[in-house]
This record gives sequence, C-alpha cells and structure tokens, in this order.
Amino acid sequence: MFPMGYAFGKTSDLGTTIATLFFFYTIFERYVPRRLRARVEKYTHRLLGFLSPYIQIVFNEYTGERLERSRLYTAIQSYLGSDSSKQAKRLQADTLLNSKSIVLTMDDYEEITDSYQGAKMWWVAGRIVRNDSQNNFYHWRGDGERRYYKLTFHKKHRELVTDLYLNHVMEEGKKLRIRNRQRRLYTNNRSDGASRYREKMWSHVSFDHPASFRTLAMDPEKKKEIVDDLITFRESKDYYQEIGKAWKRGYLLYGPPGTGKSTLIAAMANLLEYDVYDLELTSVKDNIELRKLLIEVSSKSIIVIEDIDCSLDLTGQRKKKDEDNEEEGEEDEKLKIKNVRKEVKVDKESKVTLSGLLNFIDGLWSSCGGERLIVFTTNYVDRLDPALIRRGRMDKHIELSYCTFEGFKLLAKNYLRLDSHKLFETIEQLLSETQMTPADVAENLTPNNASRDVEACLENLVEALESAKEAAKSKAEEEKRKRSIKVENKQRQTSSSKDEEAN
Repeated sequence: MFPMGYAFGKTSDLGTTIATLFFFYTIFERYVPRRLRARVEKYTHRLLGFLSPYIQIVFNEYTGERLERSRLYTAIQSYLGSDSSKQAKRLQADTLLNSKSIVLTMDDYEEITDSYQGAKMWWVAGRIVRNDSQNNFYHWRGDGERRYYKLTFHKKHRELVTDLYLNHVMEEGKKLRIRNRQRRLYTNNRSDGASRYREKMWSHVSFDHPASFRTLAMDPEKKKEIVDDLITFRESKDYYQEIGKAWKRGYLLYGPPGTGKSTLIAAMANLLEYDVYDLELTSVKDNIELRKLLIEVSSKSIIVIEDIDCSLDLTGQRKKKDEDNEEEGEEDEKLKIKNVRKEVKVDKESKVTLSGLLNFIDGLWSSCGGERLIVFTTNYVDRLDPALIRRGRMDKHIELSYCTFEGFKLLAKNYLRLDSHKLFETIEQLLSETQMTPADVAENLTPNNASRDVEACLENLVEALESAKEAAKSKAEEEKRKRSIKVENKQRQTSSSKDEEAN
C-alpha cells in the first residue's frame, strides 16, 4: 500500500502535466500560422491512425449535398433499436399506436456493442449542433443539427465489415422497420422567419383512421375500379421504370361537400398502407419552399391538397386586388394604419404560383423518391385551371356525387346492421327525386340513443328526404319566379326604349 504523501505527489504531477499540455496547446492555437497548424494536425492524425489498430466509419443522417435522408442511416437506427434497449444507459422512450409496449432507442452520445461472426463492433450515436452561419443547407432542411452514427472496429475485420456486416445491418434494419412501421399523418409547418431554421419541415401524428373501401358508401363498380387502379399502381414499379416515368399518380376528387372525399383518401391510405402528407398551401412561403417540402416526403405516401380551389389564388388576381386597394388609400390617419397592416398581411401571404405548383406535381423534382400519390380535392372542379388537372398530372378524375340507393343500402348495413326493410322502397323513391349527400344520410341513420331504434332512424331519414325535396321544390319555384320578373323587367325596358324612339 502506497503512503498518502506518495498518492498526493502523483496527483500533483498529473495536474502539472495536464496544465502544461493545455498551455502549449493554447500557444499552438494562437501563434502558429494556420497553414503550418493544419499541416501539423494532418500528420498528427496520420501518426495516431498508424498507431491505432481501429477503423471508424461515420454514417451521417444527411450526407454531402444530398437533400433526402440517408436510407442507410434509417436502417442503422432500426437495427440498433433492440440492442440499445439492453445496453445503453440513456434511452429515448416512445409508444407504438394501439400498443401498450414501449419502444426504446439509444440517446445521443450513447455507445453499444455488436458482434458478427466473432468480430466485435462499437456503435455511437452522435449529434453536431450548427449555428446559423455554419451551414445554410441544414437551415432549410428544418433544423440546426446534424446527426450521425459512428462504427468502430479492429482493422483486421475490415473486409468482413465492408463486404458482409454492413449489408447485414441494412437488410435486418429494413425488416425491423417494416415490422414496426407506424403509419403517420403529416402536416407542413408554417415558415415564419428565423423559426423555420429550428423546426422540421413536417410535423406528424399517428394515422388511425378507420375508413375502408368495405364501408365506403359508393357505387360498387366505381369502388372496384378505384381499388384495382390503386393496387395496380402499388405493384408497378418495374413498369414505370420501363416506360421512363416517375413512379407517381395523380387523383382528382371532386363533388359537393359531404360526399366523402376525405374519407376516400383515408380508405386509400389504409388499403395501400401509405403515410398521408396533408399539405396546407397557404402556409408555404414560396415555390422554393414547396420544392423542399416535396423532397422531405417519404416513399409510400399520399400527398393531399384539400380544397385546391380555395387554398390559393393561383391566377394572381388576389395580389392585384390588394395592390389596387392600396392605391386608393386616403389621407386619413386611421386608413393609413389599416393599409400598413394590410401590407404586412400581404407580405405574409403565400407566394406559391401556378407554375410552381405544376412543377411540384410533375416537374423534375417530382421524381425524387417514388411510390407516391398526389391527391387534389375540390367542391368546384370548373374553377380550376385546366393545366392543373389535365391527364398526366391528375391521371384519374373521380366524381363523388350525392347518395344513391346502393350507397344508402351500404350505410344502412354499416349503421343499423340492416339488409332490408319496408321503408327501403320509399327511401329509394325519395333518393331518386332529391339530392342528399352520404354524410347527411349517415347522420340521419345514426342512432340517438343506446337502444338503436331502427324504425326511428329510417323514419328520420324519410322525413329529412321529404324536407329536402320540398326545400328543393321551393327553391326551384323561387328561382323560376325571379327569372320571370327579370324577363318582365327586360321586356318593359325594351318597350320603353321603343316608345322613346317612336316619339
């Protein structure tokens, strides 16, 4: 056992040595010219590399000028998931949808070990935080940090790692990712000045919509046609490659409100097991940001722009109207303040153009990634620019109209567990004479209490259909009366003009 004074002496010597090293390192950093310092550091690293028997490989989340997330990084993340929960001391916890189990992943700067065919490897999860002046590439991508995994192994295992182990990690990571895949519903984040550099381009929640084609109130033939088209698209990767087209397809869903456009999108996502990206165009700053959002969209996804006719004025008329209003400004101080507020509002409005949206749909950048559906919905298809919905951009046009008797029977079976009833004949007659959306029919079929009184639900629907029929009849008569008055007024004006000319 060493004396106490000896231990203190050794500690003192160690402290002196460290202080001396820090002193010389400071002198080296401050007074040695940059070129000479770089050369010294270069050869120092070479010397350390020559003396060290270990090799390191870094796998960045985003590499070089690539704008999309590295698939290898994603595979490694999935592969290390199970081992990290057993070895790492700091973990990140999350839960899967409809599951009570907790999923654990390794936290930043944690290290775990792995073995393959007798070789031992070390994995470390790392992160580099960058400030605003270091790298603009990471800014628009939505964060100021760069994540990576570092693999360390003995140099005698170089061929084993590069030829076999990395392929093993890639394949196992893919399998685990598919097995644990949790579908998501994304929405784009509003770009607002510097905050866009600290946030992701997309935010998401778990996608858990119960819609399916089985429960969709739609003509059976049209339903089968859509399902066949979707399945054919999903299985046509090689076909799109052969014909030289990007693996994507456009759908235009149009019809009155309440006809099930959003429900159809959810059913499509559930059938194909795709993620859904709900794109809010009014939150997109300009065409460049729209392109960046597209790059961040993963494969096996549906990009949705709902109510495309209301999302933006793509003709530029709104901007012109605002400018005209500004030119009419008065000297009144209140109006000046109002105009200033309006200018600020206009500056915050989206500057996405029709050209930018067209390039988003089928331009060069639309080929980044694959297996994507682009879906537009609108209540008024005649308001859309023909260039936006032509075949090749919106490949399939699907009209969702008012409820038919076939649609009603499906709703009755879903809501009331009913295949036939004495009131069905009356309902069929009323549906042929009036217009009611599937949403309104479903609302009338929904039981108001736990007893689920089938008779009462059907009678409610009959009353609603009769009321709608009477309302439509009254509206038609009112419009007819207005037209008659308009014609009479026009005839009086014509007669008066002729009398004046005669006099």
